[in-house]
Amino acid sequence: MKIIKYLIIAFLVFGVLFSAAYFAKTNSKSSVTYETEKLFKTTIEKETVITGKIIPEDEVEVKPQIGGIIDRIFVKEGDKVTTGDLIARIKVVPNEQNLNAARGRLKKAQIALETRTKDFARNKKLYDKGIIANAEFIGIELQYNQAKQDVLNAKSDLQIIREGSIGGSSAANTDIRATVPGTVLEIPVKAGDQVIESNSFNSGTTIAAIADLSKMIFEGKVDEAEVASLQLGSTLKVSLGAVEDQELEAILKFIAPKGTEEQGAVQFKIEADMMLNDSIVVRAGYSANASIVLERKEDVLALREALIQFDRKTQEPYVQIMTGDQKFERKDVKLGISDGENVEILEGVEEADDVKVWNRTEELKDDNKNTDTDEDDA
Repeated sequence: MKIIKYLIIAFLVFGVLFSAAYFAKTNSKSSVTYETEKLFKTTIEKETVITGKIIPEDEVEVKPQIGGIIDRIFVKEGDKVTTGDLIARIKVVPNEQNLNAARGRLKKAQIALETRTKDFARNKKLYDKGIIANAEFIGIELQYNQAKQDVLNAKSDLQIIREGSIGGSSAANTDIRATVPGTVLEIPVKAGDQVIESNSFNSGTTIAAIADLSKMIFEGKVDEAEVASLQLGSTLKVSLGAVEDQELEAILKFIAPKGTEEQGAVQFKIEADMMLNDSIVVRAGYSANASIVLERKEDVLALREALIQFDRKTQEPYVQIMTGDQKFERKDVKLGISDGENVEILEGVEEADDVKVWNRTEELKDDNKNTDTDEDDA
């Protein structure tokens, strides 16, 4: 009986120890099951988005050559014009100071002409009698002709100041005409406005802005960190703010040789020729975003960027490689270009390796655990 009693006790003790060991082993396993992914080959393009606007390639501002008051405007914004078309008419209002000075110059020239006329008549008689030489008479005749020309010039100047032209228009108007063919983009003046002439000292008042809307360009600015990757002739995909779900292509034709500092960052202006089509109406001044490929690599080993982790201290990238049943080992990796979804893997893992897929709910906890383990192993 004692032997049976001892056997029963031993059996119970063994059962308790076996159960404890089983539950301890079961509880030691992670409650989180991680999936894995392998590296794959793909094409990766590194793009950047440039903010800018659509503007005409050539925009010409029509300015008056003489000051005055706008008498009448013959076109409106949006009208198409050709070279020589009448844009506006200016009524000249003479400046009293300039008018007085012109009258004084005319009077002075007339007085000089009277003197030269008398001198020429007197010497002409002497020349006809052979008293003075031919060379001396030629000089006197030259001075006489110059005096007559000075009077004509002074009269013309006075007429221009008084009437706006030498022709002597009775309405005292001057015509402003289109200098290039295109579409009238803007007329910043109206009838009755005073305008200033264009000369060496000021640019003058703009009567109208004209541009050829069939030749448009995208103008934007690129950060200095990306400008070195741009190449002339590259293709941009342009999305217009006013036109949804449609894109236009543009060809990069200009990169500014000098940057400008804006809010602490150096920006470089770029220009690209737009490739327009009849399905989209493009207006000057549209805001636009252009995407351009900075770098492209084909058939490279890549991994989803979400699988890459970064060391909190060194900020070096790493992944977790499966070494057994739900057992993982840290592997430092060297990254190449990224498109925001996939990233090129240069070193650290092989194509056959199983890379841990991080679970979002357990990522932070597991990351701390693995990092501490790695530091202990080191």
